[in-house]
Amino acid sequence: MINNKFWQAFFALAPILLGLISVIVYIFFVINLVTDIQEVESMGQDPSAQMILGNIAWFMGFIIFLILTGLGSLIFYIVHAVQNPNLKGNNMLIVWIILFFFFGGISQVIYWIVEIIGKRNQITTS
Repeated sequence: MINNKFWQAFFALAPILLGLISVIVYIFFVINLVTDIQEVESMGQDPSAQMILGNIAWFMGFIIFLILTGLGSLIFYIVHAVQNPNLKGNNMLIVWIILFFFFGGISQVIYWIVEIIGKRNQITTS
């Protein structure tokens, strides 16, 4: 799985794409919640907790999915970097792992482009 091109691309691009999609989902969530509350208040009633929590529930499910995808991507790329023979014997392994922790998805995309796609056929044996 570590050397599968599909999973490498998926775990590199998924956090960035899901981050962009989450902005759209958040806007939809706010608009949906506000219109539901306005609709209930226009009928002369108070919004129920069930309606508000129902709107929040699907959004929280999406956030949990984002967290699990980001964590899976982080673990995948740390394992890949540790097993990458091009990073053996130099300090770039430590640099990449630190970048993964501090800069997340963007550093994983850069690692994918530089260390995986750029050096696909260049395996060093040192």
